[in-house]
Parts: sequence; C-alpha cells; structure tokens
Amino acid sequence: MTAERRDGSAASPQSRAPGSRPVRPRDAASIMVLDRSDARVRVLMGKRHSAHAFMPDLYVFPGGRRDPSDHRLAFAGDLHPVVLQSLKSVEGRPLTDARARALALAALRELYEEAGVRVGKPSLEPGAGLPFLPDLANLRYMARAITPPGHSRRFDTRFFAVFADEADVDASMILESRELQDLQWIDVNNLPPLQIPEITATILADLRSSLESDPSLPRERSVPFYFMRRGRFVRMLL
Repeated sequence: MTAERRDGSAASPQSRAPGSRPVRPRDAASIMVLDRSDARVRVLMGKRHSAHAFMPDLYVFPGGRRDPSDHRLAFAGDLHPVVLQSLKSVEGRPLTDARARALALAALRELYEEAGVRVGKPSLEPGAGLPFLPDLANLRYMARAITPPGHSRRFDTRFFAVFADEADVDASMILESRELQDLQWIDVNNLPPLQIPEITATILADLRSSLESDPSLPRERSVPFYFMRRGRFVRMLL
C-alpha cells in the first residue's frame, strides 16, 4: 500500500453535535453505471432528496448502506476472483467473502431501489429478496472512502463500476425514486454545473484517469482509498 496526503475534506455531511460520542462508520456501497454506446462515456447520477439528513440536494451515484438482508440475497453470478480479493484486502482484520459479496449486492440492490435499474437475471424464486438475481460478475471495484470524523453520520463506502452494455442495461430505462431525483447520464469528461460532493468529484477524477489509461477498466488495478488522518485527507492505494 502507498499513501499520499492532501489537505481537504472527503465530504460535507451534517456535523456531529459537540460533546457527543464519535460515530463509527457503517458499511455502504455505491455504483457507477457507465454508458459507452457512443464516443462519450456517461455515468448515471441523481439528486438526493432534500429531506435526507446525509448530503441532501447533492448529485451522487446510486448507493446506500449495507443492510443485514444483503447477506441473504441470492445472486446469479459471483464477483470476479480479483475483485473479491481486492475488496477483502484491508488494513487490520480482512473482510470475509460473505461481507465483501454483501457490499457488492448492496450496490446492485440500491441501484434497483433508487433508479429502477436491474443488473442480473429474472428471478423465478419466490422470497429471493429482489425481483431479479443480481449478477456481480461484471463489477469493477473502483474506490473506497470513509466519511471524516466529526459528522453525525459516517459511512465506509466501496465504489463499484459496471458497463451498461456488459450488464445488458438499457440506458433509457431509468426511473426516479424518493431517494434519487433528476436522474441524468453525465459525460464524465464534461461535467455540467451540478452540486456534487467533493469525494464524488474525486472519484469521478479517478474514473476519468482510469478510462484514459485503459477504457476497459481492467479488474487488476490499484484501488484508491480515501480517509482522514490527523486532520489531513489521505489517499492510499490498496
């Protein structure tokens, strides 16, 4: 692992009340659906509802926290072994296969709940948890970021990416929800003037760099990890 320090903040959520106990980050997952049907590469983003306590009115990728039920979701295709191993490679106690897989399943569940996009196959099993079987095989692990200390809500978020054509996703078939509004396909090289969290802008910059290096986004790549240490924004490569 290599690290470099920067000044700045990973995100700007609501601050924690003075004197309250530190908040432990909760597992979360986010996904960048990439449309490369023409010369541009576009990514799906939407505006978080104004009623949200965490990052209201900001444009983000679909995503949310990992739920206990994500461990029990049936799926059609498993993570690529390289992606699974990369997800498990963390400082301290490594993730289990089940927890790493649940993070990827959380990303696809949230994508369906927030944007109506299904990455997977129709489910014929009653009680499967979703109306489709998520397919994890084409996911790339792109980044990890932890909300800085001092905020009322903190998340340890893993960012995934998937190409729409590889996942048989129709770019025209997206549905707004109470979670994400004004869904848009954003040109990754020509961002419109939207309110985007700093960490999201950073992840987008990493995405642009990765696409320039190899448009196929190979799974065998270093994954940037963003967190705060002693008041400084740190970028570590996993």
